[in-house]
Order: sequence, then C-alpha cells, then structure tokens
Amino acid sequence: MPTTYQMYIGGAWRDAADSATFPALNPVDQQPWAHLPQATAEDVDAAVKAAREAFDGGWKYTNGLTRATLMQRLAELLEAEAERMAQLETTDNGKVIRETRVQMRFAARNYRYFAGWADKLHGESIPLDRPELVDFTTREPRGVAALITSWNSPMAILANKLAPALAAGCTVVIKPSEMASVTTLAFAELCERAGFPAGVINVVTGDGSVGAALTGHPGIDLISFTGGTATGKAISRVAAEHLTPVTLELGGKSANIVFADADLEQAVTGAVAGIFAAAGQTCIAGSRLLVQREIYDRVVVQVCQRAQAIRVGDPRDESTEMGPVATQAQHQRVQAFIQRAREQGATLAVGGGVPQGEAYARGYFIEPTVFTEVAADAELAQEEVFGPVLAIIPFDTEEQAIAIANGTAYGLVAGLWTQNLARAHRVARCLEVGGVWVNTYRTSAAQAPFGGVKASGIGRERGLHALDEYLEIKNLMIDLSSEARDPFAIRT
Repeated sequence: MPTTYQMYIGGAWRDAADSATFPALNPVDQQPWAHLPQATAEDVDAAVKAAREAFDGGWKYTNGLTRATLMQRLAELLEAEAERMAQLETTDNGKVIRETRVQMRFAARNYRYFAGWADKLHGESIPLDRPELVDFTTREPRGVAALITSWNSPMAILANKLAPALAAGCTVVIKPSEMASVTTLAFAELCERAGFPAGVINVVTGDGSVGAALTGHPGIDLISFTGGTATGKAISRVAAEHLTPVTLELGGKSANIVFADADLEQAVTGAVAGIFAAAGQTCIAGSRLLVQREIYDRVVVQVCQRAQAIRVGDPRDESTEMGPVATQAQHQRVQAFIQRAREQGATLAVGGGVPQGEAYARGYFIEPTVFTEVAADAELAQEEVFGPVLAIIPFDTEEQAIAIANGTAYGLVAGLWTQNLARAHRVARCLEVGGVWVNTYRTSAAQAPFGGVKASGIGRERGLHALDEYLEIKNLMIDLSSEARDPFAIRT
C-alpha cells in the first residue's frame, strides 16, 4: 500500500488544510507508491509565519556553535539513513541507486562543510580617513528563506541551499517539486530528530500553486530556486513586487569540448558521463559534444559504441547504468525533441526510440541517443532537452570552438579535454559560463562554488560564496570624539 506523508510546519506534522493529496508515481511502472499533501495558501502562510516566529524568537540570535552542532548531528543522521533515503529517491525520480547513494553522502558532506562556517561569519574592521571614527561590519542572516528544489536531485539540491541557510542563521520554508517530494519529507523527520527548534525548518508540498503562494508571500526575505529557466523568470517577476532577493540555478546547454591532443579514452568517458548519467536529467548535462575535426570520426565511433552498451533498466538494480526519465511529461518532451532533430536534418547515429521489451513497457524509458553533424544553431544545439540525447558538433579551430560553446542563451558549465595547459587556461578564460572542468566532467565538491551566468542563473551555491546569498552586511560607525559639528554639512 502507498505510504501517506504529512507536511512539516512549525515543528508539527499536518495534512493540507483541506486534506487534499496527490500521488507520487514510480517512473519505472507508473504505479502510485506514496500520497502527499497538496498544500493550500493557508498552509503556506502558516509555514512562513512559523519560520518568522522561529527567526525572531531566537534562531537569529543562536550562536554559531549551536547551529554547527545541530548541522553536524543532521549530517550524521543522513549518513546513517543514506541507504533508505537513496532507495526512496530512486523510487521517486528514477535515478539509479548507485548515484543516489553517492548523493546522500555528498549532501551530508555539504552540511558538515557549512557547519564549519557557522561560527566563523566574521565582519571586518575598516580604517577611515578620520582617526576618531571607528567603523566595522557585521554579517547577519537575511531572515526567512524560501527554498524551492527540482525533481532530478532533491536531496543534493536541497543541501546546496539549506546548509548555507542554516549556517547563516536563516529559517526556511522548503517547497520540493511535486514530481519528487518524498525524500524531502523523510528528510524533515531527520531534521526533527536532530533537534532543530520548531519553525526553523518547514516543508510544504504540492503543485505550482504552492510555489506561487510561497514566492509571492510578503513574509519571505529570500528566494532560492533550482529549476527551469522559464519558471526562474516568473519567480523573478513576482519577487520584484516585494524587492525580494533571488538566487536562481537554472538550465544549461553545456559544451563538452574535445581537442585533438586530448586523452581520448578519458574524453569519451567524460562525454558519456556528461550526458547519459542521470539519463541526461541534470542542468550540467554535457549535451553538446564539440569535437575537433581531425579526431571527429574516431570520437563519434567510440561514443556511439559506449552509448549502445549502456544498460538501461530498473534504477533499483545495482547493475543498471541508466534508468527512466522521471515523468510522463518529460518522456514526451524528450521524444518530441528527437523527432524534430530528425526532421531538421541531424543524423541519428544511435538510439532515438523507446527500449523494447516487457521490462520497459510501462516505464518512462528512452534509449541513449546520439546525433552527429548537428548544426551549431539547430534546436538540438540550442535548447535544453533534459534527457539522454547528445548532439555532436565538429569544429576546426580553438576560436571556432569558443564561438560555438558561447553561442547559446545558457552559461552554466563547460568541459575541456586537452593536454595543453596553456590552451586550457586560454579557452576557460573565454568561455561564458559559471564553471569549467578540465579533463573531468560532472565532478562536484562542497568547497567549490557552483552557478551560472546568462540564462543559467544568478548567484552561487556551495563553497564559501554561497553564504553571501543568505547574509546581509551591516555597517557600524562610531564617533569617539566630543567635538561640535556643523549640523548642515555632511561629515567625511
């Protein structure tokens, strides 16, 4: 029987105000396996008020050591429950178990990393022109943060936001995607067990109306969103009404660039990891493989061989390398992209369809798909598919590779494969992205800042820079003199 979950608001578990629920569907067989609350505007208001009361009632004054201790305890609980949480997430969104396990441990690492910063949020002393003036700054929490996560990696994405928010001293209202909410509610149980005060962490679930009520709520001091670019723009417009600061981690159309001097075995492995890991459902997907023409044919052959050998199946099976896409809508969207690419003249080299057989009959499966000789301005090279579809594009010169890589609206990440150190630095400097990998791809670290430019987002997550999104700088100036002054002239 499907499990019924409740929301977590103000330290209490509760149903939606009108008791409405919606099902969570397993993407392997489309069967409902959980029932989740469909929150109302009343529920959102209750969550924001609970977060405000917790913030003003003491959390913003809680010292860094106490916050760090709670975060370390949360990391320990997440590590202890990593297998259960990984199984839940794999069932919810179809990502292979071998990855969700890693993501649970990586999420715990993020809570540990930011716990280490919680008692080190120093201000600075600033020497001024007048010696009798003492000036210094403090870094203070912004307040109540709305954290909105996507369905492809709920726990990892939440850790990118919640860890710095807690370290900074903010309280939060979390809204996971309605397509994958179970692990977020299970994680709220761990937060409760860790001992966070009531109202510091709140979770509301439901469709886009819940997100709209949350982002438009006047009690929100900061919005952090991960998801599609169109939704990010809509959130920005709503946030502008209240001048609410927004951090956006949006889509990508990332270029994975292979130069002729690259280690081809490494590069091909990086190309496969970049697009077929997580079934391509990741904002950092290396969905454009740019290959220097003199090695183009060799790389195409090797990538296609690797793609054809990928084991597609039930993501809970330890041997599966690629599971289904997460939702019916995404399944249809990816197939439509493939069909249009064929109609527009791209060469289908591998895949392009739905795997055949009883094991795939009811799931949202897509074959690993490779298109070659894709024009740099084609839809497949310009628009985010968010599925296991690779566009391979030839280039001749370094300058041409840079122009093609920069020739989209997006700017999240890029990959470079070369043995030439000077070229790596030169090209990386010219790429209009938030991050560049050299001779690796899809590699993360808690200490390394992550985020995009252009249509890929605003702000940074992970690393020390992420804390800045959740902190305000306050300046204090003290006059130590007792001299009289002209009240009608500014003093400098």
